[in-house]
Amino acid sequence: MKYSIDKKEQYVIFTPLEEKLDSSLAPKLKSELLTVHAEGYAKLVLDLSNVKYVDSSGLSALLVGDREYGNNGGLFLISGVQDHVMKLLKISMLDKKLNLVADLEEAGETIFMHEIENGESEEETED
Repeated sequence: MKYSIDKKEQYVIFTPLEEKLDSSLAPKLKSELLTVHAEGYAKLVLDLSNVKYVDSSGLSALLVGDREYGNNGGLFLISGVQDHVMKLLKISMLDKKLNLVADLEEAGETIFMHEIENGESEEETED
């Protein structure tokens, strides 16, 4: 599986560089998401802007990410969802369960707001 990882100070942007997220790639995605979480990052943005097709295995990987990062006040955002993938998310009603944002800019704003709401601002962590 080809992907890029952009590690920011507060969160990670994980971008699959594949058009399909299916049974051949979903296990690798799950593994990578869990690895990044184990490295200490509690907030991850999964940028699906390159992904045009997702099957049930891919949806399962998204749910694993959501569950893992959602624990202990973390955050799992999915950005750049293509039309076909969004239709599948709506049919499976996962659009109500998952944290979907339009793009990486909105993802950054959402993470910033999440940190403010949870008292994670830099001033408080330096005390």
